[in-house]
Amino acid sequence: MASRRPLVAGNWKMNGLRASAAELARIVEGAAKLPAVDLLVCPPATLLAQFSAVVSGSPVRIGAQDCHAEPAGAFTGDLSAEMLKDAGASAVIVGHSERRSYHKETDADVRAKALAARRAGLLAIVCVGETRAERDSGRALAVVGAQLDGSLPDGATAENLVVAYEPVWAIGTGLTPTPGDVAEMHGFIRQRLVARFSAEGEGMRILYGGSVKPSNAKELMSVANVDGALVGGASLKADEFLAIAGVYR
Repeated sequence: MASRRPLVAGNWKMNGLRASAAELARIVEGAAKLPAVDLLVCPPATLLAQFSAVVSGSPVRIGAQDCHAEPAGAFTGDLSAEMLKDAGASAVIVGHSERRSYHKETDADVRAKALAARRAGLLAIVCVGETRAERDSGRALAVVGAQLDGSLPDGATAENLVVAYEPVWAIGTGLTPTPGDVAEMHGFIRQRLVARFSAEGEGMRILYGGSVKPSNAKELMSVANVDGALVGGASLKADEFLAIAGVYR
């Protein structure tokens, strides 16, 4: 669908210091040659303001990796979506499998964070995905369907929400699903989005994430209903991140 502009987002996770701005500058330089794709870099919160200054005037945008559901309050160590927006973020990842696993976040928690992102004017990138055991038992579609139902807020639009499918067993493992597996899941997600959000669901971007690298990006990004990638480790290196995005020349 021509109206779904591809998005390649980099999740730096708990990596990066102020000196990492040099890597970001290389991404900004390379982005000038990639007008057909949106580029988003999500560094640790400590770097949001600095990185936002680095990308100023460029097509690259900065995102955050998590937010609290409330706009302010007595939540020591947490950051609201409004704070992230104020620091220069234009998007925030919510519901990443590492948050769901390590921090025991529920679908309801993720939905509240997606609503917070909307409240603050941030694009919410909502992550869903199954474990190896869930896939092996034939429950992958049911698990992801339940996550979509519980994690996506009512009234979501193609402008304020992106879905990222990340099979948990493929994140950081070097393993990737077959193109057929990806096509089945992304097609299933598209059907659910259209059933719930009608035309908006047709316009929502669905990213693939899970051991995306330059060597497999072209194959994965050419699958129907894959509208870009959520990239982990490879996004820490400008050359690799740009090579993945370069699929969309």
